[in-house]
Amino acid sequence: MSRAAALRLGAFAGALALAFGAAYAIGTAVDPIAAADTTTAPAHNEEMGGMEQSAGHGSGHSEAGGQLPGLAVSDAGYTLTPATTFYQSGTKTELRFTIQGPDGKPVTKYTETHEKDLHLIVVRRDLSGFHHVHPTRDASGTWSIPFTFTAGGTWRLYADFQPAGLDRTLTLGTDVNVSGLYIPVPLSEPTSLYSFHGYDVTLAGKPVAGKESELTFTISRGGKPVTDLQPYLGAFGHLVSLRSGDLAYLHNHPAQHAEPGTKGGPGITFATTFPTAGTYALFLDFQHAGAVHTAEFTVRVGADGATAIVPPTELPSAAPSTPGHAETPHGH
Repeated sequence: MSRAAALRLGAFAGALALAFGAAYAIGTAVDPIAAADTTTAPAHNEEMGGMEQSAGHGSGHSEAGGQLPGLAVSDAGYTLTPATTFYQSGTKTELRFTIQGPDGKPVTKYTETHEKDLHLIVVRRDLSGFHHVHPTRDASGTWSIPFTFTAGGTWRLYADFQPAGLDRTLTLGTDVNVSGLYIPVPLSEPTSLYSFHGYDVTLAGKPVAGKESELTFTISRGGKPVTDLQPYLGAFGHLVSLRSGDLAYLHNHPAQHAEPGTKGGPGITFATTFPTAGTYALFLDFQHAGAVHTAEFTVRVGADGATAIVPPTELPSAAPSTPGHAETPHGH
């Protein structure tokens, strides 16, 4: 069962519990895997940015003593301020927030990064329920987007943006509380294959802490390589990495720029720097056939890079299958 399915199942169980009058509680921020080393990142990692780690991009690190992106609600005088920090699970709501500038007023001018003024990441603190969305901003500087938190618990919001006049991107993070039955979803065991909706995505690489590591994702569908990936926000893929334990944030893009009308795939390669040894959740967004898809991986990064990630030799979608009800010819 995928983690997304597990989260939906938990939400369904919560709805049943509410229907029978069971009390619901706000979930606590308990991470099922606490393998991350949360020590301060090495000095050379100060070059690591939020969305700007790949070749050809500028850097955007936090200046709070070398603190990694996404761990602080404020940086360089800018603060992520949600309209509320309390929500109800299973109910469509308006997720609203502002970015307060050094003058205490909402920021209304931004420098566009990857075709958007701001990128919003929403994920529960057990690293389930990942969403990468793009809210809209009104004239007052308030950002908003319709959103449904699918389950109870503590959720993390990340705003990734570059204010006009600042020479780097910022990644600010804050928690919100969502009422409803909280059923923790364990982080998946490390694997080099993620299969969903007929797609197989494999991961290959040799990650090492504190050094630039090359990761390659290869996308297939129905056992055949996908060679017509579509540009999405100026690239063929977007990779968000979150460190288990403190949810430090790495948002990487491949070096290859995707011009409108071009095609990519089956491989997407990223240059990624994992700041410390530990466990990371990786979320790959790619666009194919007009839809954006997300593949999820768990990676354990060592200090010496001795463990290589090797993709499987056979893909599930390429293996012969026994005809099922929908595949067997029959009449009605």
